[in-house]
Amino acid sequence: MRSPLPEPTGAPHEDADVLVVGAGPAGLTLACELGLAGVSVAVIERHPAPPAFCRGFNLNARSLELLDRRGLAGRFLSEGPTAATTAFVGEARLDLAAMRTAHPYVLGIAQTRVEEILAGRAAELGVRVLRGHRLTGLRQDDGGVRAEVESPGGRMLLRPGRLVGCDGGRSTVRKLAGIGFPGTPARSFTLLGDVVLADPQAIPFGVTAGPAGTVFAIPRPGYVRLITHDPRPPEDRDEPVTPARFQEVLDEVLGRHVELAEAHWLTRFGDAARLAERLRHGRVMLAGDAAHIHPPAGAIGVNAAIDDAMNLGWKLALVARGQAPESLLDTYHSERHAAGARLLRNTRAQMLVAGEGERLAPVRELLAELAQAGETAGHLAEEITGVGTRYPAPHGSGHPWEGRMVPDVALERGSLLSLLARTGRGALLVDECTGTHPLREAARPWADRVSVGSARPDALPGTSAVLVRPDGHAAWAAAPCAPHHTGARQLRAALQHWFGPPKAAPGPDTAGPDTAGPEATAPCR
Repeated sequence: MRSPLPEPTGAPHEDADVLVVGAGPAGLTLACELGLAGVSVAVIERHPAPPAFCRGFNLNARSLELLDRRGLAGRFLSEGPTAATTAFVGEARLDLAAMRTAHPYVLGIAQTRVEEILAGRAAELGVRVLRGHRLTGLRQDDGGVRAEVESPGGRMLLRPGRLVGCDGGRSTVRKLAGIGFPGTPARSFTLLGDVVLADPQAIPFGVTAGPAGTVFAIPRPGYVRLITHDPRPPEDRDEPVTPARFQEVLDEVLGRHVELAEAHWLTRFGDAARLAERLRHGRVMLAGDAAHIHPPAGAIGVNAAIDDAMNLGWKLALVARGQAPESLLDTYHSERHAAGARLLRNTRAQMLVAGEGERLAPVRELLAELAQAGETAGHLAEEITGVGTRYPAPHGSGHPWEGRMVPDVALERGSLLSLLARTGRGALLVDECTGTHPLREAARPWADRVSVGSARPDALPGTSAVLVRPDGHAAWAAAPCAPHHTGARQLRAALQHWFGPPKAAPGPDTAGPDTAGPEATAPCR
């Protein structure tokens, strides 16, 4: 009979409001969001140390936009070069400069470094990452979650209020929670090797064609990453890739011998595409690869993980602090499940078109033209990278900003980006020249969750006010020429939907530092 688990006496963060399982990009980003919001959070990671190998090498414009809303983009941009184009299908490339974004490029940065920077930020916010801790069981009830954990010191029982699985495509959390993972199984497999060539000039950068396929080479400091099709994957897809096997396939594809002097990391991956049936099951949620796996087209995985975490973080914080109802977490599922479906569609389409040989060559040629044409280049790039993401905006007025990422707005004191980065809260931006006092008064009962900023004249095109979610997306914007009492009614409905029920309005002398006082409502000069 199994002995009872000890209570977590003395365990770090034993009473955490949220337990995050997995210290990859999704888990670390979520931990940063919760830490910034003052929510008690613990992160457990089954591996005792960060990985020595690197899965990816980029952050795209969508991730940089999100990180900009926390004042973090500069930390990443200082780490590597940027490029204004990126791979699409075949030899076609997306024109990233055609996108409507402050970051019209892709950043070259190793995923290992991304995780290091995020872990550093989490540490600044007082979040500890507990490595060598493996989740082995979970149950949930009305009072919270009971998580069984194997740690270096033995078995523990943790009791967080909520648990988020950020533990990869084979998620233990997803399996223990009984969440289905429907989709298409892998039908094609690819070999990836970080290797040292005996002759570094034997395979140049880019695509090298041979009689049995192609090899894509990406030079890295001290080694080269080689990617090629696996023509005969083993019955056991998890069987390790040996240097001898990788050498055999490489020589077969190229039709010549290219000697491997050393192999740092060898792996095999497939083109499976799966999306969790639900991203929230009671007090358990999923993010990143635990929620969706997809073909590797576009190297979008890290970016989708950050996107999930930024969407979930502020909502989970409001609920954990008791400021918003549980139903707010349902919008995480509705928004990011739809985004996950688009992600699977886009990556599957790219892989199908790229892998059908000459039969689909005309389609690739057409897509190459569309990816560069002025009328379509921006749309394609925004769709593939996620820059064009638009969420539903209940209680909206129909303004074109609603649901979209709001660009940086110049304020009388600072800017929208600096306001979001400093507070991690929502923001109501108002144009003082249009008599927006009723809107300010409407937002006052939410002053503990939403900051109010005065936009500079003409900084809000086509509107007098916009409500910005903590992740930077517009939740509501005032309709042009609409009476302010109508706008105030819409604004209150949007505030309650996204930030929970109102609090008693503070007196004039209790406005916080980010809530404009009497001097900000003075007539424009």
